Amino acid sequence: MAEEKEKDNTWLIAGVAIAAVILLVVLLKQDETKHLQSGAVAELQKETFSNIEKRKTSNVTGNVGN
Repeated sequence: MAEEKEKDNTWLIAGVAIAAVILLVVLLKQDETKHLQSGAVAELQKETFSNIEKRKTSNVTGNVGN
C-alpha cells in the first residue's frame, strides 16, 4: 500500500507572508504621504525659498535681514 504524503504548505505560507508585508508597506506609505496631498509642504517650501531670496538681496544691499 502506498504511503500518503503530507501536503507541504511551506510555499503557501511564504506567499501569504510576502503578500502581507507588501500590503503593510503600501498602507504605511499611504499614511506617510498623506500630508503631501494637503499642499502644506509646497507652501512651506515657497515660504522658505522666499526667505532665502530675501537674505540674498539683503546681503547685496547691506541690510541685515534679522
